[in-house]
Amino acid sequence: MRIIDLSITTENDVPMDPPFQRLHIEYTSHAESLPRVLEQFPGLRVEDLPDGTGWAVETVTLSTHNGTHVDAPWHYSPIMDGGAPAWTIDEVPLEWFMQPAVKLDFRELPDGHVVTAADIQHELDRIGHQLSPLEIVLMNTGAGARQGREDFIDSGCGFGRDATLFLTSLGVRVVGTDGWSWDAPFSITRQKFIESGDPSIVWEGHKAGIDVGYCQIEKLSNLDQLPDTGFQVVCFPAKIKGASAGWTRAVALLDD
Repeated sequence: MRIIDLSITTENDVPMDPPFQRLHIEYTSHAESLPRVLEQFPGLRVEDLPDGTGWAVETVTLSTHNGTHVDAPWHYSPIMDGGAPAWTIDEVPLEWFMQPAVKLDFRELPDGHVVTAADIQHELDRIGHQLSPLEIVLMNTGAGARQGREDFIDSGCGFGRDATLFLTSLGVRVVGTDGWSWDAPFSITRQKFIESGDPSIVWEGHKAGIDVGYCQIEKLSNLDQLPDTGFQVVCFPAKIKGASAGWTRAVALLDD
């Protein structure tokens, strides 16, 4: 079995989020922690430790939406499935996150394009695939090649209400993108809203979950290394009480 890592690296000073949402990692080295270690064990001397050092520790300040993460239905609304209480990330069924998967390629679409059900069906026809319930659908967009760049959050296509409800109508409950958001970049949607005044275009892909609850994996990586079909995705989210999302080390499993 071959494993392909689909997660980005969580690190300082890489612009994967807007400035207001960027994370920070504080690193404590083996030498810096040594006084703390000695305090914990009265009488312990530096020379008593095999290598004369303490432990390495990291303190991370971040949002549940930093890094590669899974959005819960609670993220986009307090209700789902037409009026039921929306699940938080610790309530979503685990079986959703270990399933056969398919990759659809939308890299040629322009930034800000809102993918429709027809666009998805066209891509499914191209690769000769029929979706099954609970299959995980990953979207390879133009944003993947720009991860780590300042323009990343403004890159790639997004997936609208029409496309999202098409997928959930087929039993899909987990989707993923290498973009910053399942929806089109905010900067482009903002300009369209200013011009049209149409509120229905704001976060329309996420908000489709009010009708049918589902989860989005955002900021995936290495989707270009995947075949169209014939692999499994494992993307269990961190179990955070009452949270709108959870970080995941998403991977694809392929038979050699």
